[in-house]
Amino acid sequence: MNGAQAMVKCLENEGVEVVFGYPGVAICPFYDSILESDIRTVLVRSEQNAAHAASGMARVTGKVGVCAVTSGPGATNLITGVATAFADSIPLVCITGQVNSELIGSDVFQEADITGAVESFVKYSYLVKNADDLPRVFKEAFYIANTGRKGPVLIDVPIDVQQATIKKFKYPESVSLRTYKPTVKGHAVQMKKVMAELEKAKRPVICAGGGVLLSDAQEYMREFSHKYRVPVVSTMMGIGAMRSDDPLYFGMVGNNGAAYANRAMNEADMVIMVGARVADRAVNQPEIITKNKVLVHMDVDPAEIGKNAGPTIPLVGDAKHIFVDMLEQEIECRHEEWIETLTGYREMMQLKRHPNPEYVDPAEFVRRLSEKMDEKAIYVADVGQNQIWSCKNYQMRDGFFLTSGGMGTMGYSIPAALGAKLGCPDRQSVAVCGDGSFQMSMMELATMCQHHVPVKIVVMKNGYLGMVREYQQNSCGGRYSVVDLSGSPDLSKIAEAYGIPFIRIHTMDEADAAIDRLLANDESVLMECVIDPMDVVK
Repeated sequence: MNGAQAMVKCLENEGVEVVFGYPGVAICPFYDSILESDIRTVLVRSEQNAAHAASGMARVTGKVGVCAVTSGPGATNLITGVATAFADSIPLVCITGQVNSELIGSDVFQEADITGAVESFVKYSYLVKNADDLPRVFKEAFYIANTGRKGPVLIDVPIDVQQATIKKFKYPESVSLRTYKPTVKGHAVQMKKVMAELEKAKRPVICAGGGVLLSDAQEYMREFSHKYRVPVVSTMMGIGAMRSDDPLYFGMVGNNGAAYANRAMNEADMVIMVGARVADRAVNQPEIITKNKVLVHMDVDPAEIGKNAGPTIPLVGDAKHIFVDMLEQEIECRHEEWIETLTGYREMMQLKRHPNPEYVDPAEFVRRLSEKMDEKAIYVADVGQNQIWSCKNYQMRDGFFLTSGGMGTMGYSIPAALGAKLGCPDRQSVAVCGDGSFQMSMMELATMCQHHVPVKIVVMKNGYLGMVREYQQNSCGGRYSVVDLSGSPDLSKIAEAYGIPFIRIHTMDEADAAIDRLLANDESVLMECVIDPMDVVK
């Protein structure tokens, strides 16, 4: 067995079913060996999208996503996808080919120091120098990626290591890393403190972050919320922790969040922050959640606790385990007056839009689309105005809501929706993007066609980089600079070129019938919604 065959054998041992990637000479031994495996390979059209597709698959399956690309520009193109996964704590194993070991450092053709380049965007990286180390390295990489605070791990394998003979292949049964011991169980004393404070609190609120979903804790958090009558708000990455129709859910917080959700955070006397970084988009004034209130910060990553806001009670551990343990405690806890107050705020402070009737109203369109989608469908929002309209109006049930939160990477939705569909082929997968972000990854329509992956794509077309245009309108006196998308292609011809159905709508009168056509089709469909170029994210 050579190194490349060992790499494939490692993936088989980890139960990997799909590898997204783009070959080149430095990774060819690996891709040659994978032909002898049942692992499915998916050729993307740009390396960045290999990481996004692996991310989409990881987020809906709970397993580690895998991508593999060649050295030099293949590896450097991958970096944005790696950074996107790192920012949102998505478990990936990213395999890169590398030039011959003896040539490393001599600036030969397609050499790049990829382990150095990704240092700030990975949990860990390996440059493999001995083929006999491959089983250990792969076992450690998968373990690191999917434990503690999850994230990407990169394995760089020189071509000569892939070609070298392995003396004896034995895949490790377990991992023991002296310097990596993530805490899973919450500290019993700290949990008792939380419950004691909750019993005293008059106006508690849970702020659910992406860590709730990553630890698969949403079911237990919902049970906790209802048992102890605690209202819930979420960050952008926490959308999905609660159903939209849950009377105890009060929406997304932050700069672009619901006014009543932010008011709930401001007026609470106890905030239980779960799996969230307390970053600027969700909490742009950290002193608001620490002043005159008890702040509990629960996170599996101790480095996040206290980084942006000092908690009254720090609680390190996995959210799922902590909620299971805290549910066993019995306390007297009713907050009906507080819930009634927040319900009043929600009714009073509901956003009132005044859309232009000559165009599609993107907010109402998202609402109708999500209501018509299956209960367990996958909705992937891109970045820009479309993301905010999606976050505010998507009706969450028991499916998945995916987006790029921490990095805000345009072009994420189409490859992520592709990967998610491959991970859960029985679920609808819909990508919603703007005409700017669509053009960043529209080449993946070819991947969908080649591999018969039916993804529905909705493009909100306004002819601008809408979010930046809106910022320039508000902050630069309406002086628009480098945001005009003139020259964009006719999407009907793009769809025709790829041989997929196309739908275009101009007003909401056409929306219901068009959405029905979109979702009824068993193949990929490209849909264009013409929206007001001057619409804003209210």
